[in-house]
Amino acid sequence: MSYELAAFWAFATVTVLAALGVILSRNPVHAVLSLVLAFFSTACLWLLLQAEFLGVVLVLVYIGAVMVLFLFVVMMLDINTTPLREGFTRYLPLTGAVVVVMAAEMVMLIGGKRFEVGLSATDPAAAAGKTNLQWIGETLFSQYILPFEIAAVILTVALVVAVMLTLRRRPGTKHQDPGRQVAVRRDDRVRLVKVASEPRQEGNP
Repeated sequence: MSYELAAFWAFATVTVLAALGVILSRNPVHAVLSLVLAFFSTACLWLLLQAEFLGVVLVLVYIGAVMVLFLFVVMMLDINTTPLREGFTRYLPLTGAVVVVMAAEMVMLIGGKRFEVGLSATDPAAAAGKTNLQWIGETLFSQYILPFEIAAVILTVALVVAVMLTLRRRPGTKHQDPGRQVAVRRDDRVRLVKVASEPRQEGNP
């Protein structure tokens, strides 16, 4: 077994296990840590396949913004965050394990040992005489335009559902009525009051 194949199976195994941790974990913090590991392992797979642009974008965009996304989800779903903030040190073992796995993947990917067999001979971008970014763009918007559009529709539906979750009515909580906010008139919000001025007395400036 070549070094590239062993690295591929290692990254793929970690990605699958981390993805299972995302959907099976009941703790939101454990789920987001597993999601970070899944994204990072997927980025390693892209780099292994010489798709450097996709790997870098996955690290910068998704891993860099996943914690912000997690905070937004917590706020929208009204999850009780008090137990999550208590005893923060209990998450250190899992966090340390994620860091160790990510460091091991980096060592496997860009460590001292180089790949035994390069992928340049089978690189479609190099075979077409184009850069990696140019080949990805042309292929994505030509051969895979239908899956790309389907993914856009799925993400749009997910966004709409997230907004609907924030607008659901629950007893004992304040909520907004967008229809009434849009239909508001100036007379309902602002009232102009004319104040009569007092007559000036003699001797006062």
